[in-house]
Amino acid sequence: MSFNFASMVKFAVYFRQGVIYTILLSACTVALGFILALGLALMRIAKPGRSTSSKVLVKILHFVSGFYIEVIRGTPMLVQLFIIYYIAYGPGGLSAPDFTLFGFINGKQFVPGIVALSLNSGAYVAEIVRAGIQGIDYGQTEACRSLGMTKFQNMRYIVLPQAIKNILPAIANEFVTIIKESSICSVIGMQELMFNAKLVQGASFRPSEPLLIAAALYLCMTVPTSKIIAYFERRMRRGDQR
Repeated sequence: MSFNFASMVKFAVYFRQGVIYTILLSACTVALGFILALGLALMRIAKPGRSTSSKVLVKILHFVSGFYIEVIRGTPMLVQLFIIYYIAYGPGGLSAPDFTLFGFINGKQFVPGIVALSLNSGAYVAEIVRAGIQGIDYGQTEACRSLGMTKFQNMRYIVLPQAIKNILPAIANEFVTIIKESSICSVIGMQELMFNAKLVQGASFRPSEPLLIAAALYLCMTVPTSKIIAYFERRMRRGDQR
């Protein structure tokens, strides 16, 4: 099999746009997914007060968060993407904002893609956040109470900063995972890297070169990100050893 990568030069704009689309999609997904995950994790670890209404509310929070996480983790991402795009944002559903970024990012496809990926990512990251919060020594919480701090102050100033520091590598790894999994959005016409690679395949009648270039570009995005994650992880461990 012979390769002709020189013929791909004229399609460079498609690969460039695909990379920009993929990075922006992944960054938005990780940010929104983390916010959702934090809320789900706090719901999962909520503790009831002494009143009956407080106990009922906490049971509801536990059920809702647990049910959501199980449903999302138990169904394929492709199915979730189709449900969001064709049902939630389909005819008679929600109206996605109609805007254009950089001249090639269409909001009507971009927003449903972010929503679907964020909902999926949030369910997985929620368990990471929950484990990080529960990994903090409970003695620190007791010390906060002895100082007169409220539960909110304890969570905001003591527990969350330490938990986020501990789970930061896992959150950063989620960014790498989303970069790769964002290729699934090509099935709904989002012009990310994989979709544009298919366009180049059809326009050039060359099936192999666009796929190899796309694979190389995914590596160019994920490998440096992994190295940056490893660097910050070493820095954080160094600070703990002091």
